[in-house]
Amino acid sequence: MRRLAAIVAVVAAAVVVAVVALAAASDGGSDYRVRAIFDSAFAVIPGEDVKIAGVKVGHVESLDVTEDHKAAVVLRITEPGFGDWRRDASCIIRPQSLIGERFVECTPTQPRAEGEEPPPPLERIDSGEGRGQYLLPVENTKRNVDLDLINDIYRLPERQRLSIILNELGAGVAARGEDLNEVIRRANPALAETDEVLEILREQNRVLADLATESDAVLRPLARDRAQVADFISQAKAVSQATADRRGDLERSFERLPRFLAELRPTLERLGELADEMTPVLADLGAEAGDINRFVERMGPLAESARPALRTLGEAAVVGTDAMRRIRPTTQRIGTLARAARPVAGDLDDLLVSLRDTGGIERAMDFIFFQMAAINGFDSNGHYLRAGLLLNTCSTYTDVKFAGCEATFTRAGQTRSRPSGNGGAHLAASATRRPKRAGADAGADSGAIRLPDGILPGSGTTRPVPDKAGDEADGDEGGDAGTATTGRLLDYLLGGEE
Repeated sequence: MRRLAAIVAVVAAAVVVAVVALAAASDGGSDYRVRAIFDSAFAVIPGEDVKIAGVKVGHVESLDVTEDHKAAVVLRITEPGFGDWRRDASCIIRPQSLIGERFVECTPTQPRAEGEEPPPPLERIDSGEGRGQYLLPVENTKRNVDLDLINDIYRLPERQRLSIILNELGAGVAARGEDLNEVIRRANPALAETDEVLEILREQNRVLADLATESDAVLRPLARDRAQVADFISQAKAVSQATADRRGDLERSFERLPRFLAELRPTLERLGELADEMTPVLADLGAEAGDINRFVERMGPLAESARPALRTLGEAAVVGTDAMRRIRPTTQRIGTLARAARPVAGDLDDLLVSLRDTGGIERAMDFIFFQMAAINGFDSNGHYLRAGLLLNTCSTYTDVKFAGCEATFTRAGQTRSRPSGNGGAHLAASATRRPKRAGADAGADSGAIRLPDGILPGSGTTRPVPDKAGDEADGDEGGDAGTATTGRLLDYLLGGEE
């Protein structure tokens, strides 16, 4: 008993699944069949494609002949979303290839304005042939006349048959003008489309009337400037010719355009960010536009006044260019000197900065001031300079001997002439070389330097001048006298003697 109940449950579940699947298939369009009636379905066979806007959405399932000798083509729509055909739908048989294959191109509904109520769906056939299918009447179908059929009328015996048809056409269509008119309209899609165009023009007659009226207003300026319009056409011809000559470059430009746009995208993004950031700046500039305009207007007289100066500057630039060419070697040498002097300049910069920061120059000046104050004498009247002014005939420097002045430092065997400014006569003097002295008590020779009396207090002693030929022996003998004289001189200069 339990086994029987389980079997019944499984069968019921399978039935439910099948019903749901069939419903889903019906909603998706896999079982949506359209029975399209054509005047002729020549060369159409089952399995050929059904396309909407160039996309395959199904195939031709079967073909049949109606009671009024029309071709019934059953179209099975298998793609979901294309199973809602309206009564304004249309289909046409078109050639698929040059070998005679066909396909059926359909439009489920005609374009309409936004918000316009759509036409009702196609009528569903409830009984008889094509039960469960949707009927597309012959008025909504058409087929192209193939080019090979048109070419066949030029061949025998088709040409002869066409002649017979034309000769007998009057008798054959007598009293059937309406039927002939309908056949011709359905046989040639262009006539049907012409009827649609005329219908649209009839509905748009008010727009066409406005177009005719407003076109006069547009064409009137063009007629007035017809010379410019003709010139524009001529220039457009030249531009088109130049463009045709560079078509190879233009093709390469279009080939590189996608890569250029890809590389341009980051730049445009940055420009967008810049535009966002510049919005406040531009707003401020807009607020100050009046002042900016006045500034620009006032710049006009300044620019006019600056023209002579700019012309003179241009002339000076010509002269200066030549001058700069000539001083180029000098500037190159200066550059070389500057590179070589860079270390010294760096050290000098450090020294000057150090002197500035530490006050070195001020301290050196203080040292000179206080040193001078320290080595000079001081009495009840203040500081005084320890110096002696020599006003005699020996105060002028000379390198010859003359009476009363013996400090000529003349070598033995040399003869000096006295300058004409000191008497006018040339004196010849021969200084004999001083012999080496054997003892410390040797007398002073004629080459000793005598300090004139009255120069310094207590001066009057003589200091022998050592001769180069006498070596160190003479220096030892005259050392005591020179030391004493030098000591008294230093004592006087440093304030040790009154």
